[in-house]
Amino acid sequence: MRRLLNVLSVGVAAAACAPLLAGPPETEARPVTDTYHGETFVDPYRWLEGDNSDPSVMGRMTEEVAAWTDAQNSYTRSVLDRLPGRSRLEARIKELLEVGEIGLPRAAGSRVFYTRRDGAQPQAVLYVRDAGSDDARELLDPAKLDDSGLTSLDWYSPSPDGDLVAFGLSFAGDENSTLYLMNTATGEWLADEIPGKTRMSGWLRGSDAFFYSRLEDLDDAYSSTTAYHEIGRHWRNDPVVVRQRSVDEIYAGMGKTSAELETLRGTWGPFAYPSEDGRWLVLGYYTGTSSLDLWIADLDRWVRTGELEKKAIVTGEDGRHNVTISGGQVFMQTPLGAPNGRIVRIDPYNPSRANWIDIVPNRDDATLSGFSVARGVLAASYLKDAYTQITLHGLDGKNLGSLRLPGIGSASLSTNDDRADAYLAYESYNEPDTIYKVDLTKPDADPEVWESLDVPVDGSDLEVRRVTYTSKDGTPVGMFIVHKKGIALNGDNPTILYGYGGFNISMTPRFGSTMFPWFENGGVYAVANLRGGGEKGLSWHKSGQLDKKQNVFDDFIAAGEWLVENGYTSPERLGVAGGSNGGLLTGAVVTQRPDLFAAVISAVPLLDMLRFENFLMAKFWVPEYGSAQSDRQYGFIRGYSPYQNVKPGTKYPAVLFTAGENDTRVHPMHARKMAALMQASTTADPAKDPILLWVDRQAGHGSGKPLELRVRDIVDQRIFMMWQLGMIGDG
Repeated sequence: MRRLLNVLSVGVAAAACAPLLAGPPETEARPVTDTYHGETFVDPYRWLEGDNSDPSVMGRMTEEVAAWTDAQNSYTRSVLDRLPGRSRLEARIKELLEVGEIGLPRAAGSRVFYTRRDGAQPQAVLYVRDAGSDDARELLDPAKLDDSGLTSLDWYSPSPDGDLVAFGLSFAGDENSTLYLMNTATGEWLADEIPGKTRMSGWLRGSDAFFYSRLEDLDDAYSSTTAYHEIGRHWRNDPVVVRQRSVDEIYAGMGKTSAELETLRGTWGPFAYPSEDGRWLVLGYYTGTSSLDLWIADLDRWVRTGELEKKAIVTGEDGRHNVTISGGQVFMQTPLGAPNGRIVRIDPYNPSRANWIDIVPNRDDATLSGFSVARGVLAASYLKDAYTQITLHGLDGKNLGSLRLPGIGSASLSTNDDRADAYLAYESYNEPDTIYKVDLTKPDADPEVWESLDVPVDGSDLEVRRVTYTSKDGTPVGMFIVHKKGIALNGDNPTILYGYGGFNISMTPRFGSTMFPWFENGGVYAVANLRGGGEKGLSWHKSGQLDKKQNVFDDFIAAGEWLVENGYTSPERLGVAGGSNGGLLTGAVVTQRPDLFAAVISAVPLLDMLRFENFLMAKFWVPEYGSAQSDRQYGFIRGYSPYQNVKPGTKYPAVLFTAGENDTRVHPMHARKMAALMQASTTADPAKDPILLWVDRQAGHGSGKPLELRVRDIVDQRIFMMWQLGMIGDG
């Protein structure tokens, strides 16, 4: 389909092509002066953002930035490819990744759809099991469309009867999916093809029409629409049911103050999806991680008359809301009046808050993370101490017991409202991903294995602990610690501390086969459940956003200090890792406590927080971080923004920054500028504690990478930590 562009090979071949360089390439400083609310700041590496001449498309790649990136990549390869044990580690990681992956199945009609990747397959393949058969039939293998392995299946959605499946394909991790349709029985692709970073919103019951979202302009992250498509009609004729709106439009006539408006620069979404019976349409907008507006509309009336009469469920309220409609009943998860979440029933003809009826009330001991509906059963998923519990209820809320899970880990359900059987995906740090089939009318029955992976590691050799430590302000914070059984707590164990802390996202137990070489060599892995996440409800999230963002960094630093004080490791053997918002986390803590860590991985990070909202889709994140354009918010952002807090003359630990050139979420300019500034500022010996940058020219934010590039990336990060934390020499 598309030509492979200079894919770097991994292992010995790459090492042979990358002779050791004496140090990082020198980067020319071209100072640009900015003034924020009376404070002047000099940005020496503004030119590494790229071409900013068009304010609507900031940071376009230039030839000189491309050349600079190539030089940085060459330097990074010269360091990482020469480290002893790399080829052996690469072979082991490849073996573990070739075990494969399984996706959570979806039942539709008499068929079951799921994704699986086996062996050396570069991408996940879509399979279907037809009625009466236990054998999987291949529907779509992206590698057969593109021998480079860079085309990936971003999403799929079977029609209610299972006769058709819609799916999205994108290239080189850019996530700009084109929507296609396939006949499930024959494998024939239909003529319908919809471009524009598409996502399926929901099928109508008849399987001849659906709702979907797309960007009208791929260069404008704020041009999102949700439209209605009838199969066979050209997408340009699809009626739009809801369109992206500006903040001014959202709050027109609502009496919001300028102080309230300044935290909003745009809206997630918009979204619209139909009930499974095709009777109702749920519409809304998101801002940050919360529902801003949510309505319900009579879909039958709209199809008949073209009139979309919306009735408000909730507007202008902060909180994540999740609506499911089954058998004419409308159920919604809400944090309103319930800090840890509750499920209410709503009258679709009179959906205002005053008429909500509690079905599953708030729990003080656990956080509601989601729910789904099966035939006569409502399944509520909770997080308690950051692991999953699932309680079952009648549609009237009656407690039917708890679903028996294989252990303490992470679980998710795939249900249909016309059947009581469901599929359960389960994993934990020491238990690999397994798909079970469960009967929700028999919660005490042991789950039946439906599909599993044969993993060449023994999770029973691992010890998994959950501890509670105290953060700087006295707040108790939870943390998982994983290591091989029997290690000595002598303060000398190489340890990776991982965190995220944002956007209401919870860090729950996950199986990582590629972590086993780390454990086998005596390594410790710790995951902190920081404020800003969703582990303890809405208040936990709010205590780590906007002016409270420093709490997240304090929590992470306190986790590192606890590991040292309790004999797991020492600052010389402690590394930290995080990606995206977690890359901001590790970027912040390395500037605040460079003495506490020996190695830092900051992947696809946000780092220049004074300018972040100018690039790609980042205005969506102003509700999470705030905006430097606000005089009230500038101070706390300036206080932690990593790029503005690098101090020349400081001995920084070794850092590996990574980015994707095709990232449509976080612009690679963050990693470029931060790497250049830290290289120029650190007093550390670059031969021992280098500042490295790897910008993948064939990747985005992380999704869609083929197996070969995933092997390279994991080996890069693991060998970097092994080197810096004393597991191997420096070659």
